[in-house]
Amino acid sequence: MDLNLLRVFVAVHETRSLTTAASRLFVTQPAVSQALARLRRELDDPLFTRVGRRMEPTPLAAGLFPGFRDALAGIDRTIDGVVGFDPGVSTRRSRLAVSELGEIGYFPAIHRAVRRSAPHLRLETVALDVQALPDWLAQGTIDLAITSSPVPGDFEHTVLKTQAYALLMSRDHPLASADEITLEDYVAASHVVVAGDSGRPALEAALRRAGAALRPEVVLTHFASLPSLLAASPDLLATAPDTIAEGWARSWPLTVRALPLDMPSVDVCLYRRATTQQLGALDWLFATTAAAVRGTHGEFFAIHGDAAASA
Repeated sequence: MDLNLLRVFVAVHETRSLTTAASRLFVTQPAVSQALARLRRELDDPLFTRVGRRMEPTPLAAGLFPGFRDALAGIDRTIDGVVGFDPGVSTRRSRLAVSELGEIGYFPAIHRAVRRSAPHLRLETVALDVQALPDWLAQGTIDLAITSSPVPGDFEHTVLKTQAYALLMSRDHPLASADEITLEDYVAASHVVVAGDSGRPALEAALRRAGAALRPEVVLTHFASLPSLLAASPDLLATAPDTIAEGWARSWPLTVRALPLDMPSVDVCLYRRATTQQLGALDWLFATTAAAVRGTHGEFFAIHGDAAASA
């Protein structure tokens, strides 16, 4: 069997699209259709059927995919072992799904680390969408993702950071100077939350275990708005990642207090796509990104206060 037919099969299975598979393989869509027709004849099965805009695999195709994918991955890794991936000359584009805070805190370190060895490699960030991540990673829409929300599916990943949460409020907040903040005090306070905070599910689970719930008074779209709002609103408090809260408290008139309930730390993980193209480049980018993030405390000071306005 022609090895190129297996590459077409794997690309269509991973992307669920003839057009996207053709783009990945650097061929035309008619060429993909012709290869798929040959494979259908050889295997005597439709292999894929169109459902809406997606190409869904038949039971036979779903059963064949793991073996075909692993075989191609083995061949490609063997070739990479001989030829190797040279980051110094690579001009490929890599896409990283990351939250707003991840882009502020971690992307500068990632960019520096990549540019040191791969000055021509192009990096692109994509706004993190936790619900879309399984499809993005399965289809190769992105190369990597950084998130503290567990991603369903068997995707290779590694823990980058373990992140605890704390209370962040104005120095003039009534609870800022309290000897002790009780759970009752915490629940009764006026809260501001960030809609895209991937740690919120863990906080909500901790509250349920404690028999409590929060009713936010303010919901923000961006974390960058949080420190200025808290500084200007002494009645509001936020539950935020502690390292970020402590960084803001050094440059804004804010204070950090311990969370008055048992909330386990959340794991910030780096996930990699499951697709098989350019595995040598993906291996290098995954290792380089992990080392860069682990080697920094985060550059969250980028969201800082105006010293004159804060005085």
